[in-house]
Amino acid sequence: MNYRELLKDKRRIIIKVGSSSLMHQETGELDLVKVEKLIRILSDLKNQGKDVILVSSGAISVGCKALGLNKRPEILSMIQACAALGQGELMMLYQKLFMEYNHKAAQVLLTFDVITSSERRKNAENTLKQLLDLDIIPVVNENDTVATEEIEFGDNDTLSAIVATLVNADLLILLTDIDGFYTDDPRKNPKAKRLSVVEKIDDSLLDMAKGTVTRYGTGGMYTKIAAARIATHIGADMAIVDSSNLEIVCRLLNGEDVGTLFTADETAEFDIMDFILNKRYLAK
Repeated sequence: MNYRELLKDKRRIIIKVGSSSLMHQETGELDLVKVEKLIRILSDLKNQGKDVILVSSGAISVGCKALGLNKRPEILSMIQACAALGQGELMMLYQKLFMEYNHKAAQVLLTFDVITSSERRKNAENTLKQLLDLDIIPVVNENDTVATEEIEFGDNDTLSAIVATLVNADLLILLTDIDGFYTDDPRKNPKAKRLSVVEKIDDSLLDMAKGTVTRYGTGGMYTKIAAARIATHIGADMAIVDSSNLEIVCRLLNGEDVGTLFTADETAEFDIMDFILNKRYLAK
């Protein structure tokens, strides 16, 4: 089966972008050219009749820069203050750019109890689906201003997979700063190979993820594979692709061999609630 050809028909797509993919690494400022291109691509997907959800990190980084901080603070209350300031600025930019392409965007901030509370989970599900029905693009982030533990969701990798379960997504795309999942760290091992398609996520793959390319984003590669376990179990495909050139999203959806594609596997024995509640998505 040509799994990549099937990507052309995906109708409900979640795209997750991490902080490192949005910023100029030299200055810590937002890469406005890249952000604008991302919004243009998402708007064009909407124009094709697809449902689109953006899961975006970056609030803390934007807030730090707005406060003139040269590095991320260590005190939790200060981190949360940065998130509060940065989330507003980031959302204002997203809404402005989406409006330029005649689309509306709405902010959705989630906390970990969207999983632990069935009522909150149902409320989040209803809100997201209502926004999609209204042709509004949800922009989702963890609510860092009230989170009691830093990086609850592993740089939003796990959060994006949870959102996929809430809205019955067809495809989850993780934009990151590596072009796929490799058999080993390609920076250290020139013989490391990119896996094009993964049909089954087993323990050997998870062990491989713990040791390969873990400097990317907050969560590392392990949380991306963990996100794939959640998404594929509920019937969604998931792809890890390089964010350095955002046109790769279009190439992926045109069926090209880019990144690593994890195919839906609803038959796998997998307890999502246990996996999330016990934070098994974080490498030990």
